[in-house]
Amino acid sequence: MNKKYRAMQIVAPGVLEMTERPIPAPGPDEVLIRIEACGVCGADLRDAEKAPQAGQPGRIPGHEIVGFIARKGNRVPDIWQTGQRVGVGRLGGYCQHCKPCRSGLFHLCENQLTPGLSCDGGYAEYVVMRHTALIAIPSALSSVHAAPILCAGTATFNALRNSGARAGDRVAVLGMGGLGHMAVQYARKMGFDVTVVARGSEKERAAIELGAHHYIDTLKESASERLKNDGGVDIIVATAPASETVSALLSALAPRGKAILLGTGQTPLQVTPGMMIGAERTLTGSFVSTPAQTELALQFSHLFQTLPVTELLPFERANEALSRLKQGLARYRIVLTMNQDN
Repeated sequence: MNKKYRAMQIVAPGVLEMTERPIPAPGPDEVLIRIEACGVCGADLRDAEKAPQAGQPGRIPGHEIVGFIARKGNRVPDIWQTGQRVGVGRLGGYCQHCKPCRSGLFHLCENQLTPGLSCDGGYAEYVVMRHTALIAIPSALSSVHAAPILCAGTATFNALRNSGARAGDRVAVLGMGGLGHMAVQYARKMGFDVTVVARGSEKERAAIELGAHHYIDTLKESASERLKNDGGVDIIVATAPASETVSALLSALAPRGKAILLGTGQTPLQVTPGMMIGAERTLTGSFVSTPAQTELALQFSHLFQTLPVTELLPFERANEALSRLKQGLARYRIVLTMNQDN
């Protein structure tokens, strides 16, 4: 094994630069992963804007990591073996002893690491992670397809799976980007009547091809009025940080309907209490899930071929990938590749 590895680190807000570092040894509860693919997520844009701390090496972004265990610590359970292909998502390993962990809410751990933010991530040839972050990757899924499922996939899959909706219910997906294009596929395969709500007509064809039954262009008509005229919807999955649109859509929820927030933004929602109370509507958020639940999303994706639409770039071009994402040019998930020549 080479003694050094390459990585793209943050050197200034929004700017990455190639660096070489010594390959780290994993601690007793950690594994060293030789990375093969890493998805590019909207959260990476926010992570990359954080300036390096004085005297500290720049943070390495990336949290949709797929690779092979190269070394393991002596306290890592035997379910994880050297040479095994594994993944790591936004959650970098739970502590096992805080109150949420003791309640089985591992994804809400108070001491959770966050790859690319509080620890180094996957825009690199190697990374060290806690074993509690590890996700088993089905052999039938390619690393490129598996990577985006570790964040965008599991976030939308579990939001729908835990929504309480049943086959035949009406689901509206707000947004047709990295999260939205996965939500559409999952909703269709789960048996829902799927409407995509997006800005502009250019994504209509892709939305229908991926499984949407209906498409609403918010530049041409009021999405809330259209949905209400069609009888309302049982579930709204808001994958885009469009607070004004989400606020307007709440009135289109059927009685006891639920709106689930996935896309983050800075603008507050405008909610009329009476509208929510009178029809017993619900507004809630949904976070990415535990490793075990992410494995269910991966298995579902394999069984029903609900796969991310990807474009590939070598990780040396990470700056280009972030630029494309920032400009809204990604269709729909960019995946960085590394260690592909051996």
